Amino acid sequence: MAVIGAFSSAQAKTVYSGFTLPSWAPPPWLFGPVWTVLYLMIAVSGWLFWRAKNDGRGLGWYGAGLLLNAAWTPLFFTAGAYTAALIDIIALDLVIVLTVVLFRRRSALAAALQLPYLAWTLFATALNAAVVVLN
Repeated sequence: MAVIGAFSSAQAKTVYSGFTLPSWAPPPWLFGPVWTVLYLMIAVSGWLFWRAKNDGRGLGWYGAGLLLNAAWTPLFFTAGAYTAALIDIIALDLVIVLTVVLFRRRSALAAALQLPYLAWTLFATALNAAVVVLN
């Protein structure tokens, strides 16, 4: 997932800097460190849930979330498909919520580790929507 994001976001700083952005948009340098921490938390969360006696549904939704996450960067930065990226990230928001609910049934810590990811993704959804509206 991180490799796809890194490859697809090679021009991200240039693309991001070219947008009309809302006043609350973070600087471009912040995304790399935030995603590094979040990917670690996402991985640990999935591992904790996998170790718990789970029913498989949680891992299925977790995997779907990884795919939606991996699709967003190429949609947004490579293809310039900002509306499609917005639809993708809204679906991702919903999948993360469902993942949290399913993970909570087996591992409170696994679910809790998904919450910063959800918060950042909701923020990114608002930013993606602002890009669609302002550009």
